[in-house]
Amino acid sequence: MVQSKSILKVSIRQIKAARALLGWSQDDLARAAELSVPTIKRLEASDGLLGGRDQTVQKIVTAVVSAGVDFLSENGSGQGVRLRKPSRPTN
Repeated sequence: MVQSKSILKVSIRQIKAARALLGWSQDDLARAAELSVPTIKRLEASDGLLGGRDQTVQKIVTAVVSAGVDFLSENGSGQGVRLRKPSRPTN
């Protein structure tokens, strides 16, 4: 049996929090994820887990993670997000 790559399950609130940490508007997220602004607006208008097509979810998660956000899973304290420490340049 072939298993497909697992898509990270994140909530709409985590996406909004990630955008806030990055200082991104919905337009910025749409541009980074190569999606339309109406798609981002529609998805963020709901609550719960980020829905939509698997490819759409993957594009959003990839854009935010690539920009430096880590998603924190439920660990008793609730889901969250954080910015990764910037890597130090090697001289």
